[in-house]
Amino acid sequence: MSAIDFLQPEHRSLLIGGEWREATSGDRFAVLDPADESTLTEVADAGVEDAIDALDAAVAAQADWAATPPRERGEILRRAFERITEQADGFAGLISLEMGKPLKEAAGEVAYGAEFFRWFAEEAVRIHGRWMPAPAGGSRLLTVRKPVGPCLLITPWNFPIAMGTRKIGPAIAAGCTMVLKPAGATPLTSLALARVLEECGLPPGVLNVVTSRRSSAISEALMADDRLRKVSFTGSTEVGRIIVRQSAGELQRVSMELGGNAPFIVFEDADVAAAVDGAMIAKMRNMGEACTAANRFLVHERVADAFAAGLAERMGALTVGRGQDEGVDVGPLIDADAVDSVHQLVTDAVHDGATLLTGGATPDGAGYFYPPTVLTGVPADAQINNSEIFGPVAPITTFTDEDAAIALANATEYGLASYVYTRDLNRTIRLAERLDYGMVGVNTGLLSNPAAPFGGVKASGFGREGGFEGIDEYLSTTYVGIAT
Repeated sequence: MSAIDFLQPEHRSLLIGGEWREATSGDRFAVLDPADESTLTEVADAGVEDAIDALDAAVAAQADWAATPPRERGEILRRAFERITEQADGFAGLISLEMGKPLKEAAGEVAYGAEFFRWFAEEAVRIHGRWMPAPAGGSRLLTVRKPVGPCLLITPWNFPIAMGTRKIGPAIAAGCTMVLKPAGATPLTSLALARVLEECGLPPGVLNVVTSRRSSAISEALMADDRLRKVSFTGSTEVGRIIVRQSAGELQRVSMELGGNAPFIVFEDADVAAAVDGAMIAKMRNMGEACTAANRFLVHERVADAFAAGLAERMGALTVGRGQDEGVDVGPLIDADAVDSVHQLVTDAVHDGATLLTGGATPDGAGYFYPPTVLTGVPADAQINNSEIFGPVAPITTFTDEDAAIALANATEYGLASYVYTRDLNRTIRLAERLDYGMVGVNTGLLSNPAAPFGGVKASGFGREGGFEGIDEYLSTTYVGIAT
């Protein structure tokens, strides 16, 4: 069976109220293979009318779903975790096909994404409030946690299964119904995920999926409806700002996981070999197309040459090609605009005085490929240090002391992920307190974990996904005062 056949033709449509159906207009759009620009298949192209139908279905299902015992909700998630694990190869093949990442990395995403269902299956039965006497006496204070209500979940293209499970898992556990709008570039994995949840007993209308190339029109129409009570969005800061403004009309709850500009700081006392290992993980996960990707390498001047040489050797040895081919380390970027954007940043950095150690040239032929690239001597104020690269490029800038490193790291509007390599425990504590980031990785290049709260500060958004905190985004609190 080919990877595309993992998703049957009848499931390449909209899921609304438990029915797989075509868009009202009959329109469909093509899903492209970024490795050769060919059409993989077509899926239904929803319009505003379809989106409202999906919200109607979510609203109709909300009361019964909220009343469903937490154990039942958790068991659905547990079964879905097991089903995804059983079908891991199929999911990985589909992700690699529509998104481009190598099969091994796609398999890692499937395992990571499935874990959100296992985690929230266990959290579903741990939703609780509190009971206490009023400090002044005469009454008791009771708090009750309730599902916030119908949600709009908007997911990006770069982690097709993990971004879905990270939002769907806590919504199901909390008792919320949903309209899922996956990215137009990678809708197939989301449809396959919805099929699995349907097979695992999720009632009709709890999860509704609308695939569309008209994202802004759909989100605007749904957010203008007072029945929608929450929006969870992962994507660019620019679009996030628009969604936050739109949410003001009906005062929806919002969770925003937005852009990043992650510093990767290597101090003079660091294990340089270990730092290079961590840099490869933090930079090259998903070809650098990750909001948590190391974006700026800030390296102490005493170890900069050794770090740069080690990183360039490792990056230069990677094999670029179609993600489904054996031995490939680096797949294509998502589209032509992504390649152009990355290459322009590299070109501008060289113009500003940076030196290319490896990469830096766009290859000929079909597909959206860009080679792993390392730059040294990058000025701190270069555009590449102030932009989210979203590609396999590592710009290295040097610093002289801890205060300078912190100033450089915090000199951005973003505040999602950061990475630090040092063997000094006291410095670790200082940095954790002084870095303006929602996440700090110490001597590791991998931060994401379903048991940890994922999220940022400043222009990287607000709210947390995963961890004990993740389910709170889908719950509201009612206080009950009882006279005694």
